[in-house]
Amino acid sequence: MTIAIPFDNSYARLPGGFHSIQAPTPVQAPRLVAFNADLAQLLGIAPGEIGEMAQVFAGNALPAGAEPLAQLYSGHQFGNYSPQLGDGRAILLGEVVGSDGIRRDIQLKGAGRTPYSRGGDGRAWLGPVLREYVVSEAMAALGIPTTRALAAVETGEAVRREQVLPGAVLTRVAQSHLRVGTFQVFAARGEIGHLKRLTDYAIARHYPDADGPMGLLTAVRDAQARLIARWMGVGFIHGVMNTDNSSIAGETIDYGPCAFMDTYHPDTVYSSIDRYGRYAYSNQPDIAVWNLAQLATALIQQAEDKEAAVEEATGIVHAMPGLLEREWLRVFAAKIGIERPVEGDKALVTDLLVRMAQGQADFTNTFRALGAPKARDQFTDPTAYDSWAEGWRQRLVREAAPEALMQAGNPAFIPRNHRVEQMIAAAVSGDYAPFHRLNSVLARPCEDQPDHIDLTRPPAENEVVQATFCGT
Repeated sequence: MTIAIPFDNSYARLPGGFHSIQAPTPVQAPRLVAFNADLAQLLGIAPGEIGEMAQVFAGNALPAGAEPLAQLYSGHQFGNYSPQLGDGRAILLGEVVGSDGIRRDIQLKGAGRTPYSRGGDGRAWLGPVLREYVVSEAMAALGIPTTRALAAVETGEAVRREQVLPGAVLTRVAQSHLRVGTFQVFAARGEIGHLKRLTDYAIARHYPDADGPMGLLTAVRDAQARLIARWMGVGFIHGVMNTDNSSIAGETIDYGPCAFMDTYHPDTVYSSIDRYGRYAYSNQPDIAVWNLAQLATALIQQAEDKEAAVEEATGIVHAMPGLLEREWLRVFAAKIGIERPVEGDKALVTDLLVRMAQGQADFTNTFRALGAPKARDQFTDPTAYDSWAEGWRQRLVREAAPEALMQAGNPAFIPRNHRVEQMIAAAVSGDYAPFHRLNSVLARPCEDQPDHIDLTRPPAENEVVQATFCGT
């Protein structure tokens, strides 16, 4: 085998209660769809022949040093606690330390059943694999912490969901797959030794300067606050912010029914399973606080002085809304050309957003066009923009380089829902040109790319995506 992955596995050395040893289930006819050469170079992975890479990234052939396993965790799903979840269709091959010194997991999604599959088939179909590949790589290009896509492979097998669909496997890369739910499962079971071991492991791997469980809680809080503010700044809606989908590394993880808003409205929901809007766009900061509180509850269980731990954890969690608000203002102030927001700037941003919601303005295109005549064209009543812009321009007089800030903070290109759906439909029929085009354009989201201006167009009435699906 010529493909070389420099594995240096640490999670596999944790006790057996943390995971189950599980090899991928081979597939019939793997075919490589995409390989992220730039990411591979960062990870120190030397690619092999295309056919060989298809075998490896489908799970048919294990490279030297791989120690495949499925991770255990639990979690709150839409507010209800599930005592055991775990990797039901994902298998961790191992870890590598990249040229940047960062340790990352390499995981196969859709690699077959595991002990945690709970009746599922352990497989994935092509649509969600391509969606996660495109969206996660777009998020990385936007500078938003995220899992990455290393490869996508067709399996040559069909999977049955509502209908029979082509199967696929995604190779996902993450700083780790430790979730809030990873801590919850041991806390709920009263396995305090495992909980302490996990806490020490998480600190050593992600936050070596953190001082004990409460230091870890503080570090996760800060990372999550930065992450959610960045989501809000690009109109991203995760769709399933369950605690088992909340990474303690502060990365965006588990791209299921995720979406980017077209027309702005704070109550926007796309996920077909979010019937009551728990994870609506505007609710994401509050849910991040709720999830942090669940992590705090789990971490407290290992404290000898629980009363003192509760008091300290309460203070850490209660500080998160203010931190989220400051991070949100920093992001949105930059989007309107303000480097250091001062009193009154929050009201200026909020006023624009209210007018955008009332005027049915496209989120991405409005911010991208600020200061240009076409910005007003995004509103059903352009005078609503004009009256706001008058005060905004007066505020910008005090800024040194507002245009540069807005150029960097306001992408021209996002993975719009209708384009993603069109890409998936084309791929199912064997045409991967839209998939490769999206990846190429979205790799440079803040650059003007005149040849691809059609990808900035909001959906026509018959193209609007009303709901997105997990695809599991």
